Amino acid sequence: MKRKSLIYLHIFYWLIYFIGSVVIPDFVYESAPKYPIFKITFFITSFVCFYLNYLFVVPKFFDIHKFYKSVIAFLLSVSCFVIVRYFIEQLFMPTFFGFRNYGMGTSFGLYFFDNIFHSSTTIFVSTTFWFFNYFVNAEKENAELIETKKSAELQALKTQINPHFIFNSLNNIYSLVYQKSDKALPAIEELGQLLRYSTKDLEEDFISLDKEIGYIDSLVELEKLRLRNPELILVEKNIQHPHLNISPMLLVPFVENAFKHGDLRGKGFELQISEENKILHFYLLNFKKDKMKDLGSGIGIQNVKKRLEILYPKHELSIKDSETEFVVDLKIDLKDE
Repeated sequence: MKRKSLIYLHIFYWLIYFIGSVVIPDFVYESAPKYPIFKITFFITSFVCFYLNYLFVVPKFFDIHKFYKSVIAFLLSVSCFVIVRYFIEQLFMPTFFGFRNYGMGTSFGLYFFDNIFHSSTTIFVSTTFWFFNYFVNAEKENAELIETKKSAELQALKTQINPHFIFNSLNNIYSLVYQKSDKALPAIEELGQLLRYSTKDLEEDFISLDKEIGYIDSLVELEKLRLRNPELILVEKNIQHPHLNISPMLLVPFVENAFKHGDLRGKGFELQISEENKILHFYLLNFKKDKMKDLGSGIGIQNVKKRLEILYPKHELSIKDSETEFVVDLKIDLKDE
């Protein structure tokens, strides 16, 4: 829901609430001079507690799998209502106006129990508003994720497995076969892995971590065929849980970017992929070609950033783009996947 529409919805609710609870009763019921004031103080209490519940309590304690958190949230919201109302009607009003809502000697237990009923409507409506906004935003993010995933697949097919890349790989493999090199068969296998990944695994929402890393391995091995100093491509891996799930084509664009824009003539690059306690750490350092600037603004990298924001909102991504180096440092928590 657009922010402007949400604001209008809140304004409309409070306008109806004020008219129904403060204005109309004065024309229907006869009351002592002090009662209209308590209607206003009750309105103020409801307003304050509505947004305490809406902005802090529900977002903090909402967990569909843990009912006890909902109970804690309700009691906390009631307590906020009781404290605010008690301060206004039992402390502030007697001090400045000489009268209170509840009589002297009212026990705290009775006061708290009575206000469970009075606060329930405010808490229920506030929570309903939050859930409505939450599910609308969730639906919107899901639609964005589907669109982003489609864009990622198209981008992957265009940049990673394109006819030019396949032609170069086949040409390199042909040379190896002609030379009767022992590297020919492994190279054919690596190319097969790339094609299998691009036509099958990208259709899945999530794949195993070892598949994503396996694709990177195949890409690196094939790219090494065209390099004079393949030993300069340094890859280190340390994975404790290879069967953890990860969104496909999430790490690959960074590696593809390094091969496409990096200076590999005599410098190579350094790639480290590790996973410990289901925390994935991806680090890539490559040297830039002369006059290459702002490598992090490409479509592929921007695509990955957007997908990370939606799929892994607690991720840590640091991209350092200097005149000579391009560094990617990424951490993702894969515990919930």
